Amino acid sequence: MNTSDHQRPSRKSTSSTEPPLPTIVSFFWDIPNLCSFAGLACSGIAIYASIHAAFYVAMVGMIWAVAFDWADGLIARGMSGRNEMQGKFGAQLDVLIDIVSYGVTPAILIACYGGFEVEFLTVALFLLFASALRLSYFSVFGLSGGSHYTGLALDNNNIFLAFIFIFEGWIGESFSMILLLLSLLIAVLNISQIKTPKLSSNPINVYLLGSYTVLITCFFYWKQSNQI
Repeated sequence: MNTSDHQRPSRKSTSSTEPPLPTIVSFFWDIPNLCSFAGLACSGIAIYASIHAAFYVAMVGMIWAVAFDWADGLIARGMSGRNEMQGKFGAQLDVLIDIVSYGVTPAILIACYGGFEVEFLTVALFLLFASALRLSYFSVFGLSGGSHYTGLALDNNNIFLAFIFIFEGWIGESFSMILLLLSLLIAVLNISQIKTPKLSSNPINVYLLGSYTVLITCFFYWKQSNQI
């Protein structure tokens, strides 16, 4: 018998001792993840609306994306029986959806609102890069002191943009420049060293955002109806 046969490790199956991995689709039905996907759908609607210059509709989609994002954390913390793997998967899913909701969506909005002029495209790309940097930093270093973000949290991007759009009809032609400068400021704050609290961890803030979301939805519905 060849001596290599004695040296070859035995190939014992571990399938009988280790539980099988869950399927990819099984994570879709986790209730907090369903909430996350609802927010992603809202971002998709906002992108579509921006491309078709329905900017008030885009604002509604963007603010609902934040509402669903905050709600999924509240739901996850209130659920019993969720295992560690579900928690890790949900956290990873949140990060991936955040880059779409708070990076890609606002960037497309800015570029479309500015008619794809060079300055608007430049700020849109800068905001997108800042969002990617901000999320990568958070993925590595987490919360500062366990309760504060380093840099302006990305969900504020949508909250601020939706708020400033309330005044779009009254500001007039200069609004595009205000939007450009505000977007640039938001991107700078995203990658700054300022410490901002994690507002979504407080249930009261989640309910306040929900109320704000409903009110702003009604307002932009009224604005969009008057445009038709």
